[in-house]
Parts: sequence; structure tokens; C-alpha cells
Amino acid sequence: MKTLKKSQKRTAADNKALRDTVAGMIEHVCAEGDAALQEYNSKFDGCNRKNLRVSREEIEAAYEKLDAQEIEDLKTALSHITAFAQAQKDSMSEVKNFSPAPGIFLGHRIIPVQSCCCYVPGGGYPLYSTALMLIGPAKVAGVKRIAACSPVMKGTDQIHPKTLVAMDLAGADEIYTVGGAQAIAAFSYGTEQISPVDIIVGPGNRFVTEAKRQCYGQVGIDFVAGPSEVLVIADGTGTPEIIAADLLAQSEHDPNAKGILVTTDEAFGKAVIAAVEKELETLETAGIARQSWDTFGEVLLADSIDEAIDMANAYAPEHLELNLAHTDYAVEKLYNYGSLFIGENTAEVFGDYASGTNHTLPTLKAARYTGGVWAGTFLKVCTQQSMTLEASNAIAPLVNRMAKGEGLMGHARAAAARIKK
Repeated sequence: MKTLKKSQKRTAADNKALRDTVAGMIEHVCAEGDAALQEYNSKFDGCNRKNLRVSREEIEAAYEKLDAQEIEDLKTALSHITAFAQAQKDSMSEVKNFSPAPGIFLGHRIIPVQSCCCYVPGGGYPLYSTALMLIGPAKVAGVKRIAACSPVMKGTDQIHPKTLVAMDLAGADEIYTVGGAQAIAAFSYGTEQISPVDIIVGPGNRFVTEAKRQCYGQVGIDFVAGPSEVLVIADGTGTPEIIAADLLAQSEHDPNAKGILVTTDEAFGKAVIAAVEKELETLETAGIARQSWDTFGEVLLADSIDEAIDMANAYAPEHLELNLAHTDYAVEKLYNYGSLFIGENTAEVFGDYASGTNHTLPTLKAARYTGGVWAGTFLKVCTQQSMTLEASNAIAPLVNRMAKGEGLMGHARAAAARIKK
């Protein structure tokens, strides 16, 4: 495989200073509770509010700051997201009275977690779309208590009004003005104002990600995610400007974001590089996008579509686009990706906002073992079993022998106790 544009290697961060800083923040929240959250809010965001929970009056005031079209857009996107989440939930089914042997009845129930925290980043952009992507599926799954949190707008005591409206429309039961690693700690261990939850979902910066990693076990998480990434496989039949736009759409997220093109047409690859440079001249977010593209942007020339597919499966990208004249062959061969976008008409950004699939996706090769957030993220598959007296008598000797073989005599006796003389 030939390299037309080289990138620096991007690896998962292993930063002892980061780990120590986040560990200290978690300990501080555990020890001081709300006082620690208020201290961090003031330090990082200039927020001095004492009551961290957003009131109904604040939510209603946020609606007044949006025009009718903005509200309708949120509702339309949410309807697509929840419709697909419902279809996903409906694809799961309970198992009742499966019998591997006479008199043994097995099954499983699908049970929603009782509570969750949907973490919505604030950062440089108000990511209100993430509120829809997290809260909507949680609501569909049947979570009884859905809490949401987000950092306030810098220098204020308020969450961005569009984020607040999105949280409310999607069905959040509680909304809190807290972000960062301290928010993860609060929803993991609890404070005076915040009760802990069963699972925390949502993206965030490296402090949030590290806090999720450290709190996992105390609380469930969706996955540990890093900076955004997109990989495009192209055969040269598409439009260079469209692929350039898709690469830069990811690049503008973060200086550490990564855009990759793998093509079988060298002239096309070079045309995409030129189109990227041209768009950067006018792109409003070129400051971040340029840094990301220059550092981590990559264009590779593959000898064949098969080689491009092998590269994509090895990389396991968050977003994978197929810009090919014929896509069916590639779709069947691909198996490691967060979400797949098939054909030039299917922009990755459509999935980011409104097509209906979820945009909270695995990065840094996590797509090898997990998909993105979906209705099932909030559901547990819990098994059950029952037996007749005859079945109990039939299986007890088998279990008794197996337990003795492992040296677990208490297990053996528990089985033997069921054997009727």
C-alpha cells in the first residue's frame, strides 16, 4: 500500500499525569460532594450556582430562546432516532421455557437498567445532538430514571439553551449543570444533590474518558472513547470535493481527530488532497480542522478493493464510508466499524444528526469488540431456570460428579441433597 499523504501515528493516551489528576478529582468529589462540584464549576467554567439541578422554569426559559424551526428540527431528528431505537429494541426477544432436556425449563428476560446518566459535552460546541442520541434510546429502553448533565456555557450559570431543550424533548427526568471528570465521579458515587446511577453513557474530553475508565465497576459505562475518526474507501468513481468535505467534517471536531482516505485510484487520491486544501481556505473552523488534517490526515493508495477492505478491518474505524460504484461486495467483507455509510449519497454527517442511527460510537479500534450506543446499551439480558422433580433427580448426579472433580465439595453436597432416595 502506497502513502499519498502521511500522518503521525495516533495511539491511545497513556498519561500518568492525567490518571493522577483524574484520580484526585474523583477522590475530592467522594470526600466533599457538592462542595467539590461547585468548586470545579467555578474554576473551569466560571459558574457559581449552588443548586446544580436545572429547574422547570429554566427549561421553559430555554424554549423561549429557540425559534419554531429550531424546535421542529430537534423534534424531527429525535423522531428518527427513537424510531430506529424502537426497531432495535423490538429485534430483541425474551426466551421462555426452552428445554435442553425433559423437565428443565430455561429462559431470559430483557430488563432495562433502573437509572442512567447521559453525559452531553459542552466544550467548544453545544452538542445538543448528543442529548437526543443518548436520552432518546434510554427512554425507548424503558429506563425509569434518566439523568442528564452538561457543562454550562463559559462564564454563565446556564447550560446552552438548545442543549437544554434537546434534553427535555428527549425525555430527561433530571438535568444537572456539571461536566468534566467531576460529573462522572458524582454520578458514580453520589453527592448531596446527585444520586448515583447504574450506567453512564456519552462522549467527552480526555478527562471525562479517563474518569469513566476509573469509575467503571462502581458504575457501568458504554465504552471508553477517544477522538473522532472517519475512514473512506473509494474507487475513484466519486466526487473529490464530497470526500474532502467528509474528511474535514471529522477533522473540525478536535485537533486529534483523524480522517483517512483509502483509494485504488492515485489521481483521485491526489484530487481529494487538493480539494481538502481548497476547502480549508474558506472553512470557518479551519483553525482546528487544519491542525487535525495536517497532523493526522492520511491518504493511502491500495492495490485493490480487497486490500482497502483489509486495511479498514484492521483499523476498525468509528465511521466507515464506502464511496464505490458497487458496494455490496465490500459490505459483506467488512466487519470492524462503529457505523457504516454506504454510497456517496449517505453522508456521515447525516448519521451525526438526523438519519436515525446513533452517533455515539467506539473509537481507537474499540469497534473490534463493541458497537455504538443503542437501545440495548440500557438493557440487561438476565437468565432464569426451573426444573421438575424428575429433572432435578436426573441432573443432580451429573453435577455432583463434576463438582467433586473440581474439589468443590459444598457444590457436590448441594447437588446430592436433591437426589431422592
